[in-house]
Amino acid sequence: MRYRLNPSILREYDIRGTTDRNLGPDDAGAIGRAFGTVVRRGGGTRVAVGRDGRRSSPMLEDALVEGLAAAGVDVVRIGIGPSPMLYHAERHQQVDAGIQVTGSHNPPDDNGFKMVLGHRPFFGADIVALAALAEQGDVESGAGRVVEIDVLADYVAHLVPADTLPALRIGWDAGNGAAGPAIERLTRALPGEHHLLFTDVDGDFPNHHPDPTEAANLADLQSLVAAKKLDFGVAFDGDGDRIGAVDGQGRVIAGDQLLSILAESVLRRAPGAAIVADVKASATLFDRIAELGGKPVMWKSGHSNIKTMMHEVGAPLAGEMSGHIFFGELGGHDDALYAAVQLIRAIGASGRSLAELRDAMPDVVATPELRFAVDDARREAVVEEVLARLTADGASVDRTDGARVTTPDGWWLLRASNTQAMLTARAEAKGKAALDRLVAAIDAQLALSGVTRA
Repeated sequence: MRYRLNPSILREYDIRGTTDRNLGPDDAGAIGRAFGTVVRRGGGTRVAVGRDGRRSSPMLEDALVEGLAAAGVDVVRIGIGPSPMLYHAERHQQVDAGIQVTGSHNPPDDNGFKMVLGHRPFFGADIVALAALAEQGDVESGAGRVVEIDVLADYVAHLVPADTLPALRIGWDAGNGAAGPAIERLTRALPGEHHLLFTDVDGDFPNHHPDPTEAANLADLQSLVAAKKLDFGVAFDGDGDRIGAVDGQGRVIAGDQLLSILAESVLRRAPGAAIVADVKASATLFDRIAELGGKPVMWKSGHSNIKTMMHEVGAPLAGEMSGHIFFGELGGHDDALYAAVQLIRAIGASGRSLAELRDAMPDVVATPELRFAVDDARREAVVEEVLARLTADGASVDRTDGARVTTPDGWWLLRASNTQAMLTARAEAKGKAALDRLVAAIDAQLALSGVTRA
């Protein structure tokens, strides 16, 4: 039997779509059947499956599990939890692969699948091959067994460090995402005083959307930190693999700034180590890593890309502007709850508050991530057009991921989004006038390709 997956749900880094539009149980079943086939042909026999709290996740998980079992692999269902809990199960539950049903930080009606195989990300050409197996009907058959286990306690136990952490006063905003129950359990095991927001799992996200990279979604956390006079606050996305933070003054601490703080303690333990950051990160981060004696590595955005490069260079730490922080001791996986614990440790080791650490960082100004809607078929083409014009003009361009252009004013970046029909851009300079000129350069280049900001 052939199973044709809707091409629009096949992304480079995961499989994602909108339920009742282009993603349904038939797709989930086909993914399970094909992925189970890949696992079996690689000599594997067991797959862990978890899900987030979206309304469509139980339906998609059921169909996914049915497809996996029909391919002849045994399934270990771990229930609702953050994606890092699935990664933990894949490493520690004697399984060969794992799939998390999750829409991550996307709108409530979106959903999808994050996959790992043999402790490595399953993406890019892997997904293309998976779709081909399904469409050709080249799949295995069998009757795999399905069991359910509870791994929440074991997952949280691995988050709690053996050494002593400082007793800080911290706010935690789960955003009604899948990490809520784990955050409740984790904070009970940590020293200090902890104030929790929105830890009940609700796939409608009634309080605010769970994407900590959007400043508006941190307003409740900022209010909590101010009202309780807390040391700082942390926030999480819908599946608990992205972290956001605000300091005691309510200032947003960006992903590259968090990585800069964590890098100091990591390089103290591993002198000279490589640290990977995505192409959106501040130039000050790469400078800081080098200043600390580390080897800064700039690489493509996208969690699978970062994980892959991290393995290639043996980096103990990596991160993205999006709040994904990856740790070598976790097998290179990203885990926002673990990142929060490591942030507490780093603040304690520094002898300063998070606000003081922020004050010590170089004084630069930067845009948030700018987004430009574009037809999906034009995402890559527009970037190539911009690159061609920049090359003709003799600009200083890094092509690691899109176009990162360095000028006397600073730098600007234009790249195609990995997950949406968008182009994304960012710019950084030492002053507002210089930043305005960089943004104007972005707008001018896009206008030449028929793209404008909404």
